[in-house]
Amino acid sequence: MKAPQHSGRRKFVTDLSLTTAALIAAPTMTRAAGVFKSDTITVGEIIDKFIKNIPGAPFPKTVDTLKSGSRDMVVINIVTTMFATVDAIRQAIDFGANFIIAHEPTFYNHEDNVDWLQNDPVYQYKYNLIKQHNITIWRNHDYIHSLVPDGVTTGVVEKLGWKSYQRSANTFVMEPGISLQNLIDHAKQKLGATMVRYIGDLNQSCKNILLMPGAAGGVNQITNIRNIKPDVLICGEISEWETAEYVRDARAEGQNIALVLLGHIPSEEAGSEFMLQWLKENVPSIKSKHIPSGNSLSFA
Repeated sequence: MKAPQHSGRRKFVTDLSLTTAALIAAPTMTRAAGVFKSDTITVGEIIDKFIKNIPGAPFPKTVDTLKSGSRDMVVINIVTTMFATVDAIRQAIDFGANFIIAHEPTFYNHEDNVDWLQNDPVYQYKYNLIKQHNITIWRNHDYIHSLVPDGVTTGVVEKLGWKSYQRSANTFVMEPGISLQNLIDHAKQKLGATMVRYIGDLNQSCKNILLMPGAAGGVNQITNIRNIKPDVLICGEISEWETAEYVRDARAEGQNIALVLLGHIPSEEAGSEFMLQWLKENVPSIKSKHIPSGNSLSFA
């Protein structure tokens, strides 16, 4: 996704900042080899440390902003998750966490613009839950994808066990090849996908694999198919009138290309686990855990 214009701080963020300000003492910390060693580490210090080595950071335009709370809040415990769902927030509360690092939007649109939601009961319920428990939520989307290599893809590759097959950021070569059926079964089992959608012959051999987690967009997916010529594209999600129709026509034209749709969450969940590992290595004094979002959709 393209990073949109940095939006202004929402009113509820200001409210939460005022609520928590009285609880925050000026942090004093020591560092050894770049690892935080203090019990008074703030949200802002963790964010700044993460983005320090990302090319071009901090970005002037990004969706990676605070969705609630304050940079000055002293962190107690931390939760990573794909989506800061109501259930994830409740689990974070039970864990004693006051800092949630989410990969995707909290309020139902890419920029987390809440102007149109002010009178919405679902938004109000979630907002009040966050405010009541003084939770800071930071979205880490553009920055983790801008790590070299991409932090989300790194997490997914590790989960799949495909590091030895990797030839570039998103391409993999499996010798002598794997059937589409076995490839799907492996991805489902490793990434926790209950079901997938696909185009192709389940018996066809897949040797050259293109992996594009999340929602890369039809133009990007199709351009990569044309340039890389993989046997299969594995991705999170598509617009159904774009990539799926291209693959269907490509097969009709004679190409042996397959498509596997894992679903957005299974295709990127491992990125939040990558973030958890980063926290454990860089902020070891603070307890942290990953809360899986789970799939919002069921299959009939």
